[in-house]
Amino acid sequence: MKKGNILYADPTLNNDLNFSRSVVILVEENNVGYVGFIINKKSIYSTLDLIPEIKENFEIFDGGPVEKENLYFIHNVPDLIKNSIEIKENLYWGGNFDQVVELINKKKINEVQAAIKLENFRKLNKNFLYPSFDTIAGSGRNGAIVHYRAKKENCRTINKKDILLCDSGGQYKYGKT
Repeated sequence: MKKGNILYADPTLNNDLNFSRSVVILVEENNVGYVGFIINKKSIYSTLDLIPEIKENFEIFDGGPVEKENLYFIHNVPDLIKNSIEIKENLYWGGNFDQVVELINKKKINEVQAAIKLENFRKLNKNFLYPSFDTIAGSGRNGAIVHYRAKKENCRTINKKDILLCDSGGQYKYGKT
C-alpha cells in the first residue's frame, strides 16, 4: 500500500458499519501508519449546512470514522490553494481553507486556470501521455490573438458573456488529438 492507492472494502465486511462497501483513498503514509478518506459515502449534510461562509451548495462525503469534527477536502488546484498536500499526480488534499472559501464565493476563473483545468481533465484519462502543445485559452479580446499564451501576470478573468477560445491537444497511447 502507498499514498494515492484506492482501497475497496471487502463486501463481506457486513459487521463493520464504518467500512462496509467503502472506497478509501490513501492520502498520507508515515512511520505510524496511513491516513485515508472514504470517498463513496455521502453525508446528509452539504456545505450550506456546515460552512455558512460558502455560498454554494456542494455535497459532503462522510470521510471516515476518525476525526468527525474536522472537514478535509480533495482538489486538483494546488497553484490556487497554498499548503496543498500532494496525494499523487494531479490530486491534492488540504491547504489554506480561507483561499478555498474565497475561490468558491468569487465564482471566477482566469485564462491560466482554465488552461490548467483542461489539462487536468486530460490527465484523468489513463492513456494520456503528455500535452501536444501548451493550451491556448483566450477570453474576450484575447481570443482573437493568434497563438495567444495566457500568463499569470496579464491574463483575463473570464466573464459570463465572454467567448472563450480553447485550443489544446494531447498525446495518448492510442494516438493524438
